[in-house]
Amino acid sequence: MNGEIDEKVPWLGPATDDETKRVVEALYRVHRLTTVITDLDVLLTRIAEESRGVAQAEACSLLLYDEQKDEIYFHVAIGEHGNQEALKSQVRLKLGQGIAGEAAARRCSINVEDAESDPRIFRGADAASDFHTRSLLAVPMVDRDRLVGVLEVVNKVNGGAFTTFDMHVMAMFSSLAASSIVSARLIEERVRNERLAAIGQAVAGLSHYIKNIITGLSSSAELIEMGLNAGNTEMLKRSFPVFQRSTKRITNFVQDLLSFSRSSAPYREECKLGDIVGEVRETYAELFTTKRIDLTVDTSEAKDTILVDGQAIYRCLLNLLTNAVDAVPAGDGRVTLRARTHEDGSAEIDILDNGPGVPMEARNSIFDPFFSTKGSRGTGLGLAVTQKIIREHGGDLTVGDAPSGGARFHITLPAWRKSEEEARQ
Repeated sequence: MNGEIDEKVPWLGPATDDETKRVVEALYRVHRLTTVITDLDVLLTRIAEESRGVAQAEACSLLLYDEQKDEIYFHVAIGEHGNQEALKSQVRLKLGQGIAGEAAARRCSINVEDAESDPRIFRGADAASDFHTRSLLAVPMVDRDRLVGVLEVVNKVNGGAFTTFDMHVMAMFSSLAASSIVSARLIEERVRNERLAAIGQAVAGLSHYIKNIITGLSSSAELIEMGLNAGNTEMLKRSFPVFQRSTKRITNFVQDLLSFSRSSAPYREECKLGDIVGEVRETYAELFTTKRIDLTVDTSEAKDTILVDGQAIYRCLLNLLTNAVDAVPAGDGRVTLRARTHEDGSAEIDILDNGPGVPMEARNSIFDPFFSTKGSRGTGLGLAVTQKIIREHGGDLTVGDAPSGGARFHITLPAWRKSEEEARQ
């Protein structure tokens, strides 16, 4: 005889001591799983396995409700026989279709003792999975009156039908599964919204930065064109440096994006740290002069060679100097770049300025991607990329206070030795 139950409070009813012990242990395991497993698919598979074991069934399926299509579909299907994967890929049921569809539509458990004689059975599921259904118990998964799906066990082991005791136990498991699914979906939605908000904020900041660069390029290009047409060399001399600075800014921006988007081991070669620092100083010499910023460079203790990616370290120093230039007061700014190497092959670099410094509350955030205190003048990538490169070298980048009251960025680069194989190459 086929039975249904729609009681709100699960009741175990008559059960042997062994049955009660088995159920309690399984419920304890499932409840514990919901607190330690964060992967929803893994959690639902484990719930299905526990349900199958407690109900002593040959197979168990967990169907989820698709609100947009008003259908249920097999999300988890496990069993000893048949092609369970076919159920997940081929079978979808409308509400009211098949036993699972009817249980979902009516929000009540349905226990089918003799599937052969029940016209409600959806034969397409057996055909797709090459499985023979003899008995079936379908329990709706509902959370706060909202349909989540259906938990289904098939074929009682050693024959017979599922009992009223099984129906009540599966109601407990379906309630736990429904709560886990709803909680996981809420977390996924929140994470997705946070990611979209972060992406939107990053795109807005990058767009403003690019727009500023393009404005500089367009303006200087127009002035250069006017100077060429008029044969005015004085106008060309004034406009070309602006054009150069804008092209350097866009080049640095693209390089920062590339560096941030890919992880790679540094291409190490013997470099003189003093030469890298000297190249950085030459690159920024005109800018420091134009802004009347005093730059002090000390490489007296950087005489030894180190094994680093020279271009990458050069890029790091450019980013840090750019920040220093933006931080110090024009006309009275002071920046110090100090580098030193050690006999063991390690190195340290300090960049100090007399700007306002980095507030304590911002020090945990300044190395985060797209975090910027410069508004549309910054991308929020410079420090993130710099820290990434330094860490790929096995080193570290920290921020603190300079003696002058400004910021001090400190780079440590550990010693690195070529392996025997690399040395032979």
